[in-house]
Amino acid sequence: MADDFSFDIVSEVDWMEVQNAVQQAIKEIGSRFDFKGTAAEIRHESKETIVLVGNDEHGLKSVRDVLDSKLVRRGVSLKSLEEGPIEPAAKATVRQALTLKSGLESELAKDVSKFVRGLGLKVQPTIQGDKVRVAGKKKDELQAVMAAVKAKDWPRALQFQNYR
Repeated sequence: MADDFSFDIVSEVDWMEVQNAVQQAIKEIGSRFDFKGTAAEIRHESKETIVLVGNDEHGLKSVRDVLDSKLVRRGVSLKSLEEGPIEPAAKATVRQALTLKSGLESELAKDVSKFVRGLGLKVQPTIQGDKVRVAGKKKDELQAVMAAVKAKDWPRALQFQNYR
């Protein structure tokens, strides 16, 4: 019984919660007085892409604030969003595409693995595709790894799965 216990470190987005948050934001923008008569709009163009539209950069920021509040309320980390450039659009408006990132990129997976190795605990991190599996003989050491990973500020939101 070499590696008895393990868990996976992943970076995933709950797509249903994102869709619900976007729907709530669209509903709020449609009913709020300060958005009446403006070009404020949110479109969910694909599973990973959300497009924001506003009259100007200030209006775009207001639309983004509404979306951010809905995402946070539904438990979606804002670290999952990657902002595109603010571009001029039709009828003197501006738009911005937000891309939702799911899964650990290889560079971040390497950083997480290196961090776990540097803790000095008897655990073995291995990169498996878009996740990092951490295995060890003692549950206490795995829980110490979880606590250390949670405490560090990563560029993406990390979750733990398959703790066994």
